[in-house]
Amino acid sequence: MLQRDDLTALARGYALLGSGGGGSTTMLELMLAGAGDWPIEVTPISSLDPATPCLGVAFVGSTMLLGEKLPGLEPFSRLLSAVERWIGHPVPAVCSLEGGGMNGLAPLTLAGTHVVVDADCTGRALPGLDQMSLFVDRIPGLVFACDTGADGVALVEAHRAIDAERVVRSAVIQAGGVGCAVLGGFTVGDLREHAIGGHLAHALELGRAYLASAAAPLPLLADALGAELLAEGRIVSVAPSARDPHVNAVEISGLAGAVHRVVSRSETLAVLTDGRLVASAPTIIVVVDAVSREILEATELRLARNVAVLAIPAPEWWNARPDRRAKVIPSAYGLDDLDAA
Repeated sequence: MLQRDDLTALARGYALLGSGGGGSTTMLELMLAGAGDWPIEVTPISSLDPATPCLGVAFVGSTMLLGEKLPGLEPFSRLLSAVERWIGHPVPAVCSLEGGGMNGLAPLTLAGTHVVVDADCTGRALPGLDQMSLFVDRIPGLVFACDTGADGVALVEAHRAIDAERVVRSAVIQAGGVGCAVLGGFTVGDLREHAIGGHLAHALELGRAYLASAAAPLPLLADALGAELLAEGRIVSVAPSARDPHVNAVEISGLAGAVHRVVSRSETLAVLTDGRLVASAPTIIVVVDAVSREILEATELRLARNVAVLAIPAPEWWNARPDRRAKVIPSAYGLDDLDAA
C-alpha cells in the first residue's frame, strides 16, 4: 500500500531512474499530493488474473512545456475512452509506460478508477515510443491514442513500432509540442514476460535510500543506492556534437587530474574517463549536484557546476536478450563508438 508520505521518496526514485531525462516530477507530485485517493494500493503482476486488460499512460513530447500548458485534473480521460471504444470493452488496470522522470508517477493519477499494476515498459527514461518493452517484444494488437490539440484525439494501431512513434509524435507536435498518450490492447499476462515487474517498488526503495543518505559523503550515497561513483568534479565545458546537435558532451575536471566526459541527448548515455568508456546505456547514469545533491536533468549540466556521476545497474530485462539491448545502447541513438563491450 502506497501512502501519501511515500510520494516524495517515490518521486526521487523516478528522478534517479530518469538518467537525466523524463522531465521534472514536481508537477505530478503537486497533483497527486492534493488527490483524495490515498492510500493507493499497488498490485504485483502475479496477484492479478493474466487475462485482465491493461493500459499504460504517459506524457509525450517536451515535458518542459507542461509548465506553460498545464494538464487538467483528468488528463487521460478522453484518450482512455477512445481506446476502450476501439477495443470494445473496459480496461480496469493501468501500468506505467516510462519508469523514469515524471511518467513514473502518471499511472497514480488513475488510482481512483483503475487497479495500479506494479509494472513498467522501460525501467528508465527513454525518448522513443518504439523503445517500450511491449513494442520491442512485438506484442500484437497494440493501440495508441494521443492528443492532437483542441480536444482532438488520434488513434493508431501499428504493426510496426516505428509507425506508432512517428504518428503519435507528429500528432503531439500538432497539439503544441506536448500531450498525453494512452497505450491499450494488452493484458496483465503480457506484462509478466514483456515488461519490468516490481519497478515502482524499486523506485520507492531507491528514493528512500536517496533521502536517507543525500547528506552523506558521495561514496556512502553511492553505496546506499547500489550504485558506482564514476566521477566527481567541476564542469569546464559543455559542447554540442559536430555530427549531431542534439548530442552534448560535458567535460568534467575531476579529482587528481582526471578528465571525465558525460555524453547525453535527452538522457545521459555514456561516461568516459581519460578517454576510456566506463559506463553506457542501458546502465542508468545519474548526475547530481555535488553540493546540494540535487538530481540533475541533462539540460541542467552547466559550466562551473560541481557534480558527481553515479551508475545504477540497468533493469535485467534489457540485458536478457541481444535484440532488447540493441534498442537502448548508444548506437541506437547514432553513437556507434560508445557501446560497452
